[in-house]
Formats: sequence, structure tokens, C-alpha cells
Amino acid sequence: MQAFLLVGLGGALGAMGRYGVGMTVGRLWHGAIPLGTLVVNVVGSLAMGLLIGFLARYTPEWQPQARLFIAVGVLGGFTTFSAFSLDAMTLIERGQSGLALGYVLISVVASIVALFLGLLLMRGGA
Repeated sequence: MQAFLLVGLGGALGAMGRYGVGMTVGRLWHGAIPLGTLVVNVVGSLAMGLLIGFLARYTPEWQPQARLFIAVGVLGGFTTFSAFSLDAMTLIERGQSGLALGYVLISVVASIVALFLGLLLMRGGA
């Protein structure tokens, strides 16, 4: 039960952070590129790298709770792209670059196709 609370509280904070960044960037940027999402994905991925690197280097006693609260909760609520990036990098570090490339391509293409199909179904086009 404690794990669910750590993830839930962290997730709420991350989602609020994502919303805040998106709103702020949206007020400052009026270009065609969805810069708010891009900023969140890049910042979340950097934060995930810093966190996982820190936890691996120092292995603090509170590592399991930190991973749940920060990595799964806060960063998961902020952007799941950070978890996706960590998964891809883990495959690369294991020497499975081809599998990592496949994972990235399948994830991106399949997600876009799934979103398209969902929109199509809900708009009555299928």
C-alpha cells in the first residue's frame, strides 16, 4: 500500500508540473512545434538520467522509495517519455542497439497509429 501512495503522490506532483510547464511555454511560444511537450519530454528524460545515475552510483538506503516516488511517480506523471527513454537506453547499454532501435520505432509508430485509430473510431469514420 505504501508503494501505491508514493507513486500516487509523486504522480500528482508530476502531472501538476507538466501542466505548469505546458501553460508557461504556451504563453511564451506561439510557433507550430508543440514546444511545451518537447520541453517536458527532454527535461523529464534528463531528470530520469540524473536520478537513475545518482541512485546507481550511491545506492542510498532509501533507493527503492526514491525510485517509486520520483522515477515512477513524479517523472511518470510529468512525462512517461522519460521511462521510454530509460528503457531504450538500458537496451543500448546492454549491447542490444538493434533491439533498442526497433523498440523506439515500434513505440513511436504504433502509438501514433493507435491514436489515429482511436480518433477515427470516435469520430465515426470506421
